Amino acid sequence: MSRLRWRLAAAAGVAALAMLCAGLSVQAQQHAAPKVLSGHVTDDAGKPVQDAVVYLKDARTQGVRSCFTVEDGSYRFVQLPATDEYEVWAESAGRKSKTRSINSFDAKTQVTIDLKF
Repeated sequence: MSRLRWRLAAAAGVAALAMLCAGLSVQAQQHAAPKVLSGHVTDDAGKPVQDAVVYLKDARTQGVRSCFTVEDGSYRFVQLPATDEYEVWAESAGRKSKTRSINSFDAKTQVTIDLKF
């Protein structure tokens, strides 16, 4: 009987450790530093596209933010919750870039995504 008790105690210990680790992982994600997304929008020739609209869609809330590119084609979104996932794309003069994704498991706080028409 002591062998059975030892196995049950060991299994309970492993289960408790797994729950503790899972809880710490979730807590660490909730307190992660916010992300910054930046990049450039260019045309087929590689030239910067000024005044393109860059869209950022939060996959969890479905909320969409947008901004315009500046003269050098750059854009920037700040204070993005690190635990969310996003899709980003650009549109200008009836053209649309490919949609790119940002994964919440990526630990980087500075994310660079260049978009091309």
